[in-house]
Amino acid sequence: MSVMYLILPLALFVVFVAVLAFVWAARRGQFDDLDTPAMRALHDEVGTRKPGDKRSAAN
Repeated sequence: MSVMYLILPLALFVVFVAVLAFVWAARRGQFDDLDTPAMRALHDEVGTRKPGDKRSAAN
């Protein structure tokens, strides 16, 4: 039973820190646009090859 005096405050502290981190991230706009960054990787723009890239223009 004495372990409960250690585990309960420690668990409450971890939950408190997690909630603070979530609120901080939400206020900073981290969750504003979740779709665009994922879609940006799928749209490869033509003509953006780096010098020395050995891929052909047709690929």
